[in-house]
Amino acid sequence: MNRKNLILISGLLMFSFGAIAKKKSKRPNILFIMSDDHTSQAIGAYHSRLAPLNPTPTIDRIAEEGIRFENAFCTNSICTPSRACIITGQYSQTNGALDLGSKLPVERQYLPLEMKKLGYQTAIIGKWHLHTKPEAFDYYNVLPGQGRYFDPVLQEKGSNDRVTREEYGKKGYKNEYIEGRIYKGHSSDVITDISLDWLENQRDKSKPFLLLHHFKAPHDLFEFNPKYKDYLEDTFIPEPSSLYYCPDHGSVATRGVNDQLRDTIGTSVGRRNIMRNMGRHMRTDKSLSDLEYKHQAYQEYLKRYLRCVKGVDDNVKRLFDYLEKNDLMDNTIIIYTGDQGFNLGEHDYIDKRWIYEESMRMPFMVRYPKTIKPKTVTDAIINNTDFAPTIIDMAGGKVPSKMQGHSFKSILETGEEPNGWQQETYYRYWMHMAHHCNPAHFGIRTKRYKLILFYGKDYKKRKTGKKGLSAMPKYQTPVAWEFYDLQKDPGEMVNRYDDPKYASVIKDLKVRLKNKRKALNEEDNNYPDLKKIIEDNWNL
Repeated sequence: MNRKNLILISGLLMFSFGAIAKKKSKRPNILFIMSDDHTSQAIGAYHSRLAPLNPTPTIDRIAEEGIRFENAFCTNSICTPSRACIITGQYSQTNGALDLGSKLPVERQYLPLEMKKLGYQTAIIGKWHLHTKPEAFDYYNVLPGQGRYFDPVLQEKGSNDRVTREEYGKKGYKNEYIEGRIYKGHSSDVITDISLDWLENQRDKSKPFLLLHHFKAPHDLFEFNPKYKDYLEDTFIPEPSSLYYCPDHGSVATRGVNDQLRDTIGTSVGRRNIMRNMGRHMRTDKSLSDLEYKHQAYQEYLKRYLRCVKGVDDNVKRLFDYLEKNDLMDNTIIIYTGDQGFNLGEHDYIDKRWIYEESMRMPFMVRYPKTIKPKTVTDAIINNTDFAPTIIDMAGGKVPSKMQGHSFKSILETGEEPNGWQQETYYRYWMHMAHHCNPAHFGIRTKRYKLILFYGKDYKKRKTGKKGLSAMPKYQTPVAWEFYDLQKDPGEMVNRYDDPKYASVIKDLKVRLKNKRKALNEEDNNYPDLKKIIEDNWNL
């Protein structure tokens, strides 16, 4: 072989190795799919009482081919604060989003800002619900506020589209026009249509992408696509035992002295809550006995909810089909979660907000075959402030020090907790007695135990003169602690706070809770009334 040929072969080999190295170093795409109020009980991979109904075969595939987190939690089980924690990697008192009216300005939209520094093209499509526009993203097309299920209005970055307030369907809207465009169809289909169009026609295909695809479903009032009207129609939906019987759950903070507040605190499936219950929403026959009324309300409630879930799962399949057709599936980190958990009748509760398991627990699954082994399951504790740090780390970036969450990239890749990994998570619900009449509270959750302080007062001073549910936040409810041994009592059926056998455990948890609050800037220095109540009742 002559010198010329050797040089040619050598050059070809160098080019080939360079191409391989470049391919290997190519950063992954990231598809973050989040559904509103999709709780782990309604996902087959979590093996709940609803799993035999097979509600989520496509979503289950993520766990089958990737990793499932058993202990993923939100830090506040309500839409706006949870979403703010996810975008900022910070807890509520740090990021400023304490309740549903909170805003997240562009300078605090840290996740897209950091990802753009890494060369990612960023987009968010669907529900945003943070009351300022997601301008930190390269592209957005989002629902204004809560949005509607049918023929939704969405607001697209750079668009001058407008609809009238009559078209928007909101009487008394402040302005004659609202920014946005009406898209015909059910929101789950529409949001997926827009994501698919962005992936195919609008993104820069020379760059890796971060796409946040956010469904509105299955948020109440569970307006499903009519094509699912027969889904589960003749099926009995398994009911939780605590729907009918849980006498030792809770405390005077959640039940009142001698159960005097049982008809007020925590909206219900049946008639227990006199102001708001699922039977009213489902238009259940008022002539039925209390037991039958609750049963029928629950069955209709779950069928509507699961029909919305079915629509989500079918649309996730559409996303998967596109990724597979375009050879993107295995170079895309696919994450599926909900913005919090949701009560499906447990303890006769509806909605979320509580620190109790069904509300606090988030589904969280990740598929990325290049680094995540299939069928991995972990009980490592993570929460939604950890999501942004992990995404940044997976993309090859450095987690900014202003983020309070931690990357769990190594857990994704090994299935094992690293030395020193967090052994507890903090929770705080601020919106005292709002909408669903949940008292304000905070607490700590370890792998085995949960300790909660219901301090029972709103952080805002409320105007008097309002009636019904709107007047409830101005009322202070009883202060009390609750404690649950989740190993012996996973359904949180018995409050063991006064059980002397757990005195030393509770003492230790209080120390850990106090230290956690201090470390996370959660000490209520801006809310002296709350701080005094908490300090006065710490040793209650």
